Amino acid sequence: MKSISFARAETVDEAIAAVTARPNTVFLAGGTTLVDMLRIGAMEPDNVVDINRLPLTGLAHTPDGGLRIGAMVRMSEVAADPGVIQRYPFLSIALWKGASPQIRNMASMGGNLMQKVRCPGFRDTAFACNKRDPGSGCGVMEGFHRGNAVLGTSEHCFAMHPSDVANPLTALDAVVHVQGPKGTRSIAFDDFFLLPGDTPHLEHPITQDELIVRIDVPALPFAVNSHYLKVRDRESYEFAGASAAVALDIEDGAVRDVRIGLGGVATKPWRARIAESVLVGKPATKDNFAAAAGVELEAADATHPMNRFKITLAQRTLVRALEIVTNRIAAREGRK
Repeated sequence: MKSISFARAETVDEAIAAVTARPNTVFLAGGTTLVDMLRIGAMEPDNVVDINRLPLTGLAHTPDGGLRIGAMVRMSEVAADPGVIQRYPFLSIALWKGASPQIRNMASMGGNLMQKVRCPGFRDTAFACNKRDPGSGCGVMEGFHRGNAVLGTSEHCFAMHPSDVANPLTALDAVVHVQGPKGTRSIAFDDFFLLPGDTPHLEHPITQDELIVRIDVPALPFAVNSHYLKVRDRESYEFAGASAAVALDIEDGAVRDVRIGLGGVATKPWRARIAESVLVGKPATKDNFAAAAGVELEAADATHPMNRFKITLAQRTLVRALEIVTNRIAAREGRK
């Protein structure tokens, strides 16, 4: 591993100034991804700025029913918050299922959104990788790609986005706030993650000297009826083969509103807007859930044989998640 200079910032302005002053500098939060990247040579910054002392650790429920999450709040804190558990259960579940206790206690919410992909081509420097080395090619297109994406892919990259908590956040229309030398700005959650297209090395619409300072989650009353279902090779601390974050509003047996975020199958946290539009106004039945899932996955990339199973798996995962929430609503209504 190459020699790296290290600095520690006490304020957001200090952190931004430190990154602005020196090229090829990265922020260090919990380090649960960055340290791995440094060890294997997938990232080679010249300078690291520790931001763990920044005053970005607030977690607050807003008067309008929303949620405000500081970028340095740890995953475990959000997962265990009683208000989150009650009002946004799928957000809490996604955090619990996203990592081991040790990682949840270290990893920050802002850092989770910025984590790097787990594609073997990106992490093994013996492979060509357009994300790590733009224009070098993709070494896994014809190699081992079982864990890669089937939605949002391009001829240059089909690495799967690994975050769990990003899936309910995209379903909730969260907003990411960043700060840089030119001030602060807000980015809609779905816009914060870029499709690979011709530039897979560009993952977010922010510059090196901009820092996530907080995540705002709007109020969504029917998110109390939500669930996060994660299907993986093993139950303990594994990345998703497919996952679904769903929130349902059902009235008189029909879907009045629905939010869906898919994980494990796309190059970014995938807002399933097509499935949502298909379901609204329809009876909340398994057949309708399956039809909506099928339409959403019609655009899936089936050209790679090792991960083709994810298309069916994603549909079944989404249907099952919708069934779980529907059954819970029915059980609750039956007790009234």
